[in-house]
Amino acid sequence: MKLITNIHQLLVTGDFTAPLSGKNMEAMPYLENAYLVIDEDLIYEYGLMEDLHPIAVEEVIDATGQIVLPMWCDSHTHLVYAATREDEFVDRIKGLTYQEIAAKGGGIMNSARTLREMSEDDLYEDALVRLNTAIASGTGAIEIKTGYGLTKDAELKMLKVIQRLRKKVNIPVKATLLAAHAIPENYKTNREGYIKEIVEEMIPAFAKADLCDFIDIFCETGYFTVEEMDTIVMAGAAHGLKAKVHVNQFNSIGGIQKAVALNALSVDHLEELTKADISVLQGSSTIPVALPGCSFFLNIPYTPARSIIDAGLPLAIATDYNPGSSPSSSMNFIVSQACINLRMTPAEAIVAATINGAFAMDVAAETGSITKGKKANLIITKPLPSYNAIPYHFGESQIDTIIVNGGIL
Repeated sequence: MKLITNIHQLLVTGDFTAPLSGKNMEAMPYLENAYLVIDEDLIYEYGLMEDLHPIAVEEVIDATGQIVLPMWCDSHTHLVYAATREDEFVDRIKGLTYQEIAAKGGGIMNSARTLREMSEDDLYEDALVRLNTAIASGTGAIEIKTGYGLTKDAELKMLKVIQRLRKKVNIPVKATLLAAHAIPENYKTNREGYIKEIVEEMIPAFAKADLCDFIDIFCETGYFTVEEMDTIVMAGAAHGLKAKVHVNQFNSIGGIQKAVALNALSVDHLEELTKADISVLQGSSTIPVALPGCSFFLNIPYTPARSIIDAGLPLAIATDYNPGSSPSSSMNFIVSQACINLRMTPAEAIVAATINGAFAMDVAAETGSITKGKKANLIITKPLPSYNAIPYHFGESQIDTIIVNGGIL
């Protein structure tokens, strides 16, 4: 057993049966002057220092002046990819839009071409380096999408890499089939044929092999329609795959209404959001997810987080880590951005990046909060006056120690 004593603030404490919503996000539960006990890989107990009773432990960590919180839950990434796209970064600096770069063969299609040429082993080794970097910076649960294959064989290669990553690291890793990321070049004049391949070949085969947890689709002007979302998500549901969908990144075209009707676990991006979109989310179980790193990198509008939270809804935040529109795995930066650009309070941002992120990727039963019996995946910060200082120091890690599966990283 390990005992952490004299914790200045112990964040996101308690039992959670649903994500925190509306005003409850600001009322993040936490303890001051606390202790926490780890038994092997699980949180055994926690409480106030004044209530600490004698307990036999092998190691004591004195966290005087430090903050302890659950590791970040990054519920939306594209971590498995073949090559970076810094040339497109320069193109955007020179004035080209994301859509214009895609139209000339860049963007998703660029990543798909390079990934098909790369071996599974090389893809895995590169992805493992990225994943370990994310873990070292505080990510304790992660969702990883396909979508840079766009053929059955290449999408399968990505899923196999994600499966290998899952077996290698001691954090929850969720896999999402995003074959509907773009229409591949060989189907440009036969998009119905590609959707048929996804529905009749990819989804049944990959689900049967237990290679994916979720189904996703890029529902956006120039990519996939609301009707196509209905077809693909329904096919996924028939094979036990919950939906996590890309919607409202550039336009509001009815994707949120359809996603809610299909009982999607989450709707992600939401940079363009109408009052009607917010209204349909109210009363649903679908979790909105903001991706401020993408807005920052592409210089596009930010998700209107205040409107979402003030409407009494939950909100999660994630990195959208990918080579084209958000090439950073730093949840620390995302938490800072949530405060600076989304106008969320530090408490709201921390909740969005921990327990709400856990619910948005269906791992809240095992991580995302300081709860007895959950995984001991923890961040111990440097000495800080309060949790408000975590996002305040943007671009600088305030992490002193990472504990993964009960062991110090």
